[in-house]
Amino acid sequence: MKKKMVALLTSVVMATSMLVGCGAAEEAPAPAPAEELAAEAEAEEVADEAAEEAVAEIGADTQAIIDRGVLKVGVKNAVVGFGFQDTLTEEYSGLEISIAEKIAEKLGVDIEFTAVTAATRTELLDSGDIDCVLATFTITDERKESWDFSTPYFTDHVTVLVETASGITDLAALKDKTVGVSSGSTSAKSLTQAMIDAGVIEGADFDPETFDAATWTEGISYKQYDDYPAISTALSAGEVDAFCVDKSILAIYNTDERNYIDDEFAPQDYGVATKKGSDFSAYVETCVTDWLADGTIAGFISENGLD
Repeated sequence: MKKKMVALLTSVVMATSMLVGCGAAEEAPAPAPAEELAAEAEAEEVADEAAEEAVAEIGADTQAIIDRGVLKVGVKNAVVGFGFQDTLTEEYSGLEISIAEKIAEKLGVDIEFTAVTAATRTELLDSGDIDCVLATFTITDERKESWDFSTPYFTDHVTVLVETASGITDLAALKDKTVGVSSGSTSAKSLTQAMIDAGVIEGADFDPETFDAATWTEGISYKQYDDYPAISTALSAGEVDAFCVDKSILAIYNTDERNYIDDEFAPQDYGVATKKGSDFSAYVETCVTDWLADGTIAGFISENGLD
């Protein structure tokens, strides 16, 4: 009986399969007309050409970063709001960190941050240890002769932070004082120019092209330090009478016992720095201009309390 049932079921299955097979054969779609095939071929050709053009837009320097799989970026690690590294988690945050991460995301690669100072950022860029710099790097005509810069993503101003007890409130009160600045920055030149423009000092020997903070002593002098925390410490210790740099950076070191002088001067445009003549410069420029236009960077600025 069991054998008969198995045989019956087998017959039913075979019969059903034959019926389905016949139905499928009867309902098979007719071959596509020649016009449809030609249209599909043309669409594929257009897609291939678009893909080739997209690849062509990425130059050798940019492709090298993609092939490596890592974008190496020089950033500040002690400037809250721009580039700051948490000492416990070692995580980076800030406007410039967000922009760097966005570039890496667009490239489809990982990101590697290297902490830089005003004195080391260009050395590391020139040596190839980093691909670009996002480190409150002010764009100047002089610097543009050596490196490429993107359209500015943020504009700040230079000012001066002092101990309130010093009684220094303006540029005039800085005459014959010693000011702490960061090595390799433009802050000392900007302050000297502002004091000349305000008539506080004569500046007969001032030349923006050859100015050297280490040797300038006409009406004001400077001490240079490797990083901003060192200048803040020097101000507290009385080694310097004031701390001069971009206001957004000074904000980190402002306390109840300190205040800014009344004057702000020398607008500072921050841009992404890349190697001179690199095709990666053009890639970064497109990123920055697009994100300025669509509000992405404005969002980063707001998120970091810089607006």
